[in-house]
Order: sequence, then C-alpha cells, then structure tokens
Amino acid sequence: VQLQASGGGLVQAGGSLRLSCAASARTFEIFEMGWFRQAPGKDRDFVAHCNWSGVSTFYADDVKGRFTISRDNTRKTVYLQMNGLKPEDTAVYYCAAKEYSGDYFVPAAYNYWGQGTQVTVSS
Repeated sequence: VQLQASGGGLVQAGGSLRLSCAASARTFEIFEMGWFRQAPGKDRDFVAHCNWSGVSTFYADDVKGRFTISRDNTRKTVYLQMNGLKPEDTAVYYCAAKEYSGDYFVPAAYNYWGQGTQVTVSS
C-alpha cells in the first residue's frame, strides 16, 4: 500500500489548508486512517483518526474544533481540513493506514505511512 500526501504549504495564522492523502490499496475500505504531525526535534504526534466509513472520528485536543478528517472511499482518499491555523500547527503532516487492532493515537499501530507534507503557519 502506498500513500501519497499533498496539500501542504505556507499560510498565515488564522488561515486554512486541506491536506489530501491518496492510497494505492485495492481495498481502501479495510483501513482505518490517521493523520500525525512532527515538528523539528519533537515526536510524531497524533492529530486525527477516522474509521473505515469516516463516521467515527477522533481528534487530538489541540486541534478539536479546528480540524476535520474525512474520507472518500470511491476516490481512495482521506482528507484533513485545517481551519484557524496557528503557528504551533507548523509541522510535517503524515497520513497513515491502520489495518489491525491497536490504539488509534499510537504511531506504531499504523502499518503504512505517506511521505509527509510540510505545513508552515506564519504569525
């Protein structure tokens, strides 16, 4: 399974970006999908998760109410809509696919990773 993330860029504080992650999997629906981010010198942190249908979602506390994860199984794509961006949201954002059981907020629970896309928020 290959994941290709896109949509990052430079935006001013308060702005919006939408990240996309396209999967090459034959059966995309079997995967739970997540977004993580990693700032320089820091650990890779959980951002958002959705189940196979996109109906069940979870968010990190610091993005709740600002970010929205969604998926389109016909396009084999997961999205992360980011509104109200803050300078502390600056990081490389990674999408990931989870096939088996495991905590959704733990990077090690995910089996496949995209290459990352840089998001930079200026103050």
